[in-house]
Amino acid sequence: MNIIWLGHGSFRLEIEDQVLLIDPWLEGNPMMPNDRQAEALEGATHFLMTHGHFDHVTGVAELAAKHDLPVSGMFELINLLEAQGAPAGHAFNKGGTIALGGVEVSLVPASHSAGMKVGDRAVYAGTECGLVIRGDGHCIYFSGDTTLMADMAWIGDYYKPDIGMLCAGGYYTMDMKMAAYAAKTYFDFKTVIPMHYRTFPALEQSAEDLAAGLPGVTVIEPQVLEPIKI
Repeated sequence: MNIIWLGHGSFRLEIEDQVLLIDPWLEGNPMMPNDRQAEALEGATHFLMTHGHFDHVTGVAELAAKHDLPVSGMFELINLLEAQGAPAGHAFNKGGTIALGGVEVSLVPASHSAGMKVGDRAVYAGTECGLVIRGDGHCIYFSGDTTLMADMAWIGDYYKPDIGMLCAGGYYTMDMKMAAYAAKTYFDFKTVIPMHYRTFPALEQSAEDLAAGLPGVTVIEPQVLEPIKI
């Protein structure tokens, strides 16, 4: 399995027979070099979406249509993206699970907000969510944008993920200390990868506090387009 950061909350996940792009904000992402976007998209099989904010959905419908990539996620959000030309994937909801080749993907709760601009209007885009992704002998909890929440208790107990990909930049989401608290209170991760940080000055720039709060857990600070092999 390769986990590849595309900057901010965007990832490329090479798992089983799939290349999944999660919240692929490429155009306008300050951390994604314009001349390397093709690397992020090469061989992609599917887009997965967590919610409708600009730093997650900008350009997604156009990219999906151009490369004929199905888009899956929260029902209302996927309906909006399909109306903009994105190929139909799975418009499902929290508690649901889909199969993408040899990979299983489940939608789980997050605690944030969600909405996107359509023309000059702000449009309801369904509720925010996280993802649980299973394949290659691993279970990944992808938090999406969220704060600490009690739902993490049952997510950790029911799915038992060994890899946590956690928003940890603060201001809009959990910060590093809160993400560490969530990880050690509700989960038994072997590996934790922070996200949604370093992009803007308001966000945390280092994962030192996350690593300090999780002794015995491998905390990996990702670098854009550098594969993390697990």
